[in-house]
Amino acid sequence: MSGRYYEEFDIGETIEHRRRRTVTESDNQRFCDLTMNQQPLHVDREFAAGTEFGQRLVNGLYTMSLAVGISIPETTDGTIVANLSYDDVEHPNPVFHDDTIRARSTVTEKRETSDGERGVVTMHVEAFNQDDDLVCSFDRTVLSLKREHAEEGR
Repeated sequence: MSGRYYEEFDIGETIEHRRRRTVTESDNQRFCDLTMNQQPLHVDREFAAGTEFGQRLVNGLYTMSLAVGISIPETTDGTIVANLSYDDVEHPNPVFHDDTIRARSTVTEKRETSDGERGVVTMHVEAFNQDDDLVCSFDRTVLSLKREHAEEGR
C-alpha cells in the first residue's frame, strides 16, 4: 500500500506522479469498444483524417481515467474509502495515439468527516503529454481513511 492517509495530505502540496503511459491505438479502440462509444473521431481513420486534427483522437474519458490511474499509487492506493466526485473536467488539447501521458495532483481542500473517523480530500489533477501540453484537468474528491481508524480495523 503506497497511498496516503487523510493526515498525510497537505493543502497546496503538489505531487508529481512517477508513472507514465504511452497510449496505443489498441488502448483507445478497446476503451471505445468497452464503453460503446463509436464516435468516428476516435475510431475511424478516414473520417478523422478529414477533420481539423487530421487523425484520430484518443477518447477524452480514457485520458481522464488514465490520469486517475497514474495518480493512485502516490495518493489513494489502499487508503481510500470512495471516490466522491470528479468536477470541472477540461480537455484543452487533444491526445493522439503514441502520446505519453504523465500527471500531477495538487491538494486543494481537506476536511474531516463529522464523525472524525475519515476525511474528505480534493485534488486538482492535471495530465500532460510528452511535449508538456496540458491535455486534461479535473478536480477529484475522495473519502480517505485516517491512519488511527484504519489500523483499528485490522
